[in-house]
Amino acid sequence: MSRHSRRSFLQSTTALLGAAAFAAPFESFAARLRAAEKARHATDFGKLAPVKDKTTGLPLIQLPEGFEYLTFGWEKDKLTEGGATPSMHDGMAVIAHDENTVTLCRNHEVDGSGKSFGDTNIAYDPQATGGCTNLIFDTKKGELLKSWSSISGTSRNCAGGPTPWGTWLTCEETLHEPDEKDSKGKPFTFEKTHGWIFEVPATRSAKPQPLKGMGRMVHEAIAIDPKSGIVYETEDRPAAGFYRFIPNSPGHLAEGGKLQMMTVKGVSDTRAGRKANETYDVEWIDIHHPELAHSPHSKDGKPDSAGVFMQGKEHGGSAFGGLEGCWHLDGRVFFTAKSGGNAKMGQVWEYIIADEKLRLVYESSGRSDLNMPDNITASPRGGLIICEDGEGKEPMRLQCLTRDGKLCVFGINNIDLTKTPHNGFNKYYVDGEWAGATFSPDGKWLFVNHQSPGITFAITGPWKEGLL
Repeated sequence: MSRHSRRSFLQSTTALLGAAAFAAPFESFAARLRAAEKARHATDFGKLAPVKDKTTGLPLIQLPEGFEYLTFGWEKDKLTEGGATPSMHDGMAVIAHDENTVTLCRNHEVDGSGKSFGDTNIAYDPQATGGCTNLIFDTKKGELLKSWSSISGTSRNCAGGPTPWGTWLTCEETLHEPDEKDSKGKPFTFEKTHGWIFEVPATRSAKPQPLKGMGRMVHEAIAIDPKSGIVYETEDRPAAGFYRFIPNSPGHLAEGGKLQMMTVKGVSDTRAGRKANETYDVEWIDIHHPELAHSPHSKDGKPDSAGVFMQGKEHGGSAFGGLEGCWHLDGRVFFTAKSGGNAKMGQVWEYIIADEKLRLVYESSGRSDLNMPDNITASPRGGLIICEDGEGKEPMRLQCLTRDGKLCVFGINNIDLTKTPHNGFNKYYVDGEWAGATFSPDGKWLFVNHQSPGITFAITGPWKEGLL
């Protein structure tokens, strides 16, 4: 989920007061972080320090010794196939590869109505401003080869996920529709309904078709079990459901299927009172009206984005706290609950598919520990990396989580463009959201996005077995 409005306020304040105004909060945060690491964290990568970007020469990230990176696909950069790179970089994954290259599909979480970007033939709704771009990166030379618009006319493309058959599912985190008005009463100009999932190919642009059987909701991310073809879905609401879509024909999602919501036996609400490593049995409840955007029983008849959620909840479905990232690994689906836990700072859950069991892998004790986990991905070596999208003025981090629940910091946002602007961006962005982390299949490159300003990073170095 975007924190654009809050970040804009903080960034404006920083520009007025200067970086020194935040020195004291950062100092106290660092002290809390050291204490948390000493008490709870795994053996990590060692001391982190600012590392210069090989593209711009700017020290944009703090990383462990031996790691290096380059940036590409900045917001406003020209796409090689025409047009400018859209803003609000979010979910992303490697969806195709060969010996020397990987193809990335990258979401742009642009909200509001207006003219869609890219070719009009790839626009689902000509008045929606979100979508995806695809990028081909040479892993041998370490450089971007090609970039193009792959779908447009969608709205608030937050996350999604790769498919085993080499495509990307992009998810809309909004329920915009024609005749809707913004918070100030100004009409939007949308021509179609939103809140859908769309499939995007790797080598060409999409023919935009909403996959309506997968539900109309404030979608976040998906993960697919390659054995069964079942798609697992997260939803970003304060009270959210965890879903699965059982396709009529695996790999052919447009042919429809059955949408279900998870119920955790004996636990109607997972957002508080849970303990790390606790394991629960789960069942699944059918959603009979997956296209129902709002609950017919909402307060005062106002839209509430709970049409799908309440169908499950009314029959015993369990609530999670703001579900975000989702990733399949070795017969398990790992997913994050950004506001879950007693501290409301986040949880990481593991669903064991074959056993129909759910385990709480990690729960944040506070902001200095894990600051609201968002996108999540797995390394080929077995470790997990989590993108933070949290509260406060502290630098957002890329956190490493071992599968036995030990946490360590891998990267820290260091983006300060106040003295050295780039692409017209000239503010202090250290509290900016990380998103879209994904590894190359050989595990040598970690690709990750900074949301605003939109930047894509490619990081490489001495990865550690068991961590990342």
